[in-house]
Amino acid sequence: MTTKQKVIQAVQGLPENASYEDAMERLLFLSKVERGLQQADAGQTVAHSKVKEKMKRWLK
Repeated sequence: MTTKQKVIQAVQGLPENASYEDAMERLLFLSKVERGLQQADAGQTVAHSKVKEKMKRWLK
């Protein structure tokens, strides 16, 4: 599916009363998800144990 097709599908899935901001947030979210999946496929991930360490520091 092309980027244009993905954008059209995302916009069509919005409620009728969606604002421009709603559309932009949805497109940004989908873009970040796609980028994350590409990074995961390329092996660019962080080990669970490292994430847990970072979370402990953030939650203090």
